[in-house]
Amino acid sequence: MTKLGLDISAVIGAPPGIVLKAFFDAEALHAWWQVAHSVTTPRTLGPYSVEWPPTDFRDEVLGRLGGVLRGTVMEFHPGQGFMVADVFWLPPDGDPIGPMALEITVQAEGNGTRIRVTQTGYEEGPRWRRYYEVIAHGWERALGGMKSLLEK
Repeated sequence: MTKLGLDISAVIGAPPGIVLKAFFDAEALHAWWQVAHSVTTPRTLGPYSVEWPPTDFRDEVLGRLGGVLRGTVMEFHPGQGFMVADVFWLPPDGDPIGPMALEITVQAEGNGTRIRVTQTGYEEGPRWRRYYEVIAHGWERALGGMKSLLEK
């Protein structure tokens, strides 16, 4: 069985603490990730739940995109990163995809921060494969949005 997942990184011209805070601040999440609603608590056993409006278009495998991504913060290390476990994506249409783990690490690099996003969890099937194809592009756009926001 093939293991699918996501492993993406970028360098953002802001300190690690500011980059990390952008994952927990509702206004920042709205600005860089287009999140409509969020309940995120940067501490062990804190909730991590973000919601996007449903898209107007339908993916041929997943249906409309948007919906809710939710999990539980299992580790939070200020200035270093965090890990969310028991992550599920609840699409506007269709069954949830999960469980998954989401890990964000930040590390000072030059005058900025290297951010690394990894997401793991997989069951054989076309929905999981398509999910990772879609979120790879989504994370690239999102990290570009975070870069634009934090480098202002």
